[in-house]
Amino acid sequence: MPKLKTKSGVKKRFKLTASGKVKAGPAGKRHRLISHNAKYIRQNRGTSTIAEPDAKRIKLWIPYGLD
Repeated sequence: MPKLKTKSGVKKRFKLTASGKVKAGPAGKRHRLISHNAKYIRQNRGTSTIAEPDAKRIKLWIPYGLD
């Protein structure tokens, strides 16, 4: 049986916590930040956990977890 491939976009955007939850940064913080105001940039700092229905979908794309 061949190995399953991990989606490369998921490798770059998500991390797994020790308890198996999925962490991600906010959308809209990668480029063109000059068009966003300072409050938007400040409030979207850091990472947060993804809702469980979305996390199930993401875990399908990382069959062996993330290192």
